[in-house]
Amino acid sequence: MAEPAAGVGRFKSNYAVERKIEPFYKGGKVQLDETGQHLFCVCGTRVNILDVASGAVLRSLEQEDQEDITAFDLSPDNEVLVTASRALLLVQWAWQEGSITRLWKAIHTAPVATMAFDPTSTLLATGGCDGAVRVWDIVRHYGTHHFRGSQGVVHLVAFHPEPARLLLFSSAADTAIRVWSLQDRSCLAVLTAHYSAVTSLTFSADGHTMLSSGRDKICIVWDLHSLQAMRTVPVFESVEAAVLLPEEPVPELGVKSPGLHFLTAGDQGMLRVWEAASGQCVHTQQQLPGPGRELTHCTLAQAAGLLLSVTADHNLLLYEARSLQLQKQFAGYSEEVLDVRFLGPEDSHIVVASNSPCLKVFELQTSACQILHGHTDIVLALDVFRKGWLFASCGKDQSIRVWKMNKAGEVTCVAQGSGHTHSVGTICCSRLKETFLVTGSQDCTVKLWSLPEALPSPGSVPVGGPVLLQAQATQRCHDKDINSVAVAPNDKLLATGSQDRTAKLWALPQCQLLGVFSGHRRGLWCVQFSPMDQVLATASADGTVKLWALQDFSCLKTFEGHDASVLKVAFVSRGTQLLSSGSDGLVKLWTIKNNECVRTLDAHEDKIWGLHCSRLDDRALTGASDSCIILWKDVTEVEQAEEQAKREEQVVKQQELDNLLHEKRYLRALGLAISLDRPHTVLTVIQAIRKDPESCEKLEATVLRLRRDQKEALLRFCVTWNTNSRHCHEAQAVLGVLLRHEAPEELLAYEGVQASLEALLPYTERHFQRLSRTLQAATFLDFLWHNMKLPPLPVAPSAL
Repeated sequence: MAEPAAGVGRFKSNYAVERKIEPFYKGGKVQLDETGQHLFCVCGTRVNILDVASGAVLRSLEQEDQEDITAFDLSPDNEVLVTASRALLLVQWAWQEGSITRLWKAIHTAPVATMAFDPTSTLLATGGCDGAVRVWDIVRHYGTHHFRGSQGVVHLVAFHPEPARLLLFSSAADTAIRVWSLQDRSCLAVLTAHYSAVTSLTFSADGHTMLSSGRDKICIVWDLHSLQAMRTVPVFESVEAAVLLPEEPVPELGVKSPGLHFLTAGDQGMLRVWEAASGQCVHTQQQLPGPGRELTHCTLAQAAGLLLSVTADHNLLLYEARSLQLQKQFAGYSEEVLDVRFLGPEDSHIVVASNSPCLKVFELQTSACQILHGHTDIVLALDVFRKGWLFASCGKDQSIRVWKMNKAGEVTCVAQGSGHTHSVGTICCSRLKETFLVTGSQDCTVKLWSLPEALPSPGSVPVGGPVLLQAQATQRCHDKDINSVAVAPNDKLLATGSQDRTAKLWALPQCQLLGVFSGHRRGLWCVQFSPMDQVLATASADGTVKLWALQDFSCLKTFEGHDASVLKVAFVSRGTQLLSSGSDGLVKLWTIKNNECVRTLDAHEDKIWGLHCSRLDDRALTGASDSCIILWKDVTEVEQAEEQAKREEQVVKQQELDNLLHEKRYLRALGLAISLDRPHTVLTVIQAIRKDPESCEKLEATVLRLRRDQKEALLRFCVTWNTNSRHCHEAQAVLGVLLRHEAPEELLAYEGVQASLEALLPYTERHFQRLSRTLQAATFLDFLWHNMKLPPLPVAPSAL
């Protein structure tokens, strides 16, 4: 394998999370404020507030008990938001600031299932799983009513739109609608016309009429003066929400007469408009293909002229109310992300395949989302052609689709093909020109699909639908599922990786077998050609990545480091490094030359199925089973520049420190050394001070003039020095100054003083014991020395 001509400086050393696209809605209630600028929805323990214009989550509100939110409601004046959790606590929020203004017990004996404000925003009704309905005065902070009598969970409460009438409506599991009088504290009537759960209650503007919808496939119009059913309209679908329309002509929706009209959303997955008087459907929205289209919620923000509907696969669709023209789309929850790709010539968009037949295209700059329908079963894999406008998808519906994005970012399906007999699990586009596709399937075959030279542009797809593609060649390649296919940069070679533990190399376009790569102990999940060398990378369920020579099919290198299956591998840094992602939720960056794992990126919590690198090689994209999509930015140059600046700053400071010590400006020197946060440098300064002839006074004067935070740092450094017998004298000298001159209460107020004292005591005791033993030994030596002295010799008499 030829070593790529790349300097060490070109190697990447780290990626940082630039952006996360996370789930923000996992089912349940959604609500628009009256202005249509904010959207409120539940996601587990949080209520998320979205900015409708950008699609970004502005704020997440989570109760202190960190329990799942079971119900919430925004007051009609948009000022107050109340949430209820499984811990049976109600919380009142000033949601624009994100602060809690009041918290109280719900008094229900089971979680609150629904809640609603009255038109004046002063009363709040809560319906519980215990069958009780309670009313609370939000302004004066007390409970006003407690109504019992409902059978089972109360899942719907609504106040009459005229505050003066003081009426509350509720519906429970017994399918009846109960009318409660707040004035008389009694049940005025039990309306029993539905045969299944009532899903919504909505009122006319004049307050004379109420519309109820149910899963029994009927909607009922009620007269609120006589509390009698005026008309039953069969709508032939299980209705999750019904909305009364303003009594004015709307020709776009088939509303031509001034009578009562309403809109329904249900399991047929389309919005329909009905005339109450005749029971006729006057407008039906165009139905999009594929499952998961059932509508679970629908709400009208009349002042803003917007209608919001929610699908079963957690997509939120915002329509212009008068024409049902789609304005915005939000993908609330992606479940398992199975593949991700950058889109556009400048990687301005990303396309995501999750556990759904729909594809989601996000514009990175604005967070705008587009949901693409076409596949009828889960989409398993994606790939993008070189220019970035055209991409392909394949899925469990045994088909492939080619999509095209225009300069405005709108995506349309322009071609489709079918021919495999099992799920199509992998797809790869030609690398040089937009001429062909290769797919691999569970039916153990690979198919080569040629693309027509001129594909229709988005918005001009022919009446007959997308162009039909035909397989140009079919080849049975392996004995088990084909998990990955890759086309070489020159479009002349094809690599396949299979569950049968082998990878194979084929010549295109005839699909002739050239050789087999065997050596992995378990199935292969990914194969990838090097952009620069005659090398193939394979990622396997045995936890390794291998590099193979295309000339002789020999294994050149093996990279071990993942604790589980390696699911994806990609070449970066002009083929000198690898990125790999695995079932352990980790992304690893490898340098090929020395087999070294340079960095491990840990931001996902589950299997990382999707991995793709940008054209400029400065960003990476990952998608995982934890429903998260992460955009990674290459921060190598930034970190190197910071490191260089840090080194230069250290050199300058070190020089300044040497000058200060030379000039015996000890206070400045000690302050500078502490700011460098290097205990050894501070120790050098202390040693220099102690060498001064007037050391005791100098040390004392210098230490006492330090700031409080500098003294705290010095005490931490003393802990380090005190562990070494060679430096303990400096530590004890500093401690002596602090203990003599700082009051005990001041010392105890130091940050981390308890841990410092616990670390200082045992070593200090050990040092004193050692000094005591040394002193004893010295005293004994002195005693011996005096006893060993010979008596003076007698002086000889002087010669006469």
